[in-house]
Amino acid sequence: MEKSIEWEFDSYMHELFEMQEVDIKTYSPLALAYIGDCIFDLVIKNIVLNRGNKQVQKLHRETSMIVQASSQSKMMRVIQDELNEEEHTVYKRGRNSKTVSPAKNQSVTDYRRATGFEALIGYLYLKKDWKRMLELIKMGLTALED
Repeated sequence: MEKSIEWEFDSYMHELFEMQEVDIKTYSPLALAYIGDCIFDLVIKNIVLNRGNKQVQKLHRETSMIVQASSQSKMMRVIQDELNEEEHTVYKRGRNSKTVSPAKNQSVTDYRRATGFEALIGYLYLKKDWKRMLELIKMGLTALED
């Protein structure tokens, strides 16, 4: 059976940097949100860049509109009914976490929901369930277009 490119990347990164396998259930919800924020940002930057070459300032503005807490909160409201029990548990743990920094220009509700969303994205990424992660992001982005 042929390995996928994603698997090769992940395996190579772990080998090259001598990273240990870690049980993702041991990560705190905020640690999951930390990596989830980065992964979500990378996915959105890829989508925005694919729409056409533009000035970096315009790329940043388009990306920022999608990755802000209020947009993530709206996406989460839509995909929440599509989550399985495990995903919903991860989301709720992230949403209910005590964050260190206050919400900047966002409501506390949106900020908490966005933290749960990022924790879910981080969990699916670390679980290597990239297909499911991208499907949920796609569902959420579709809701933003409405």
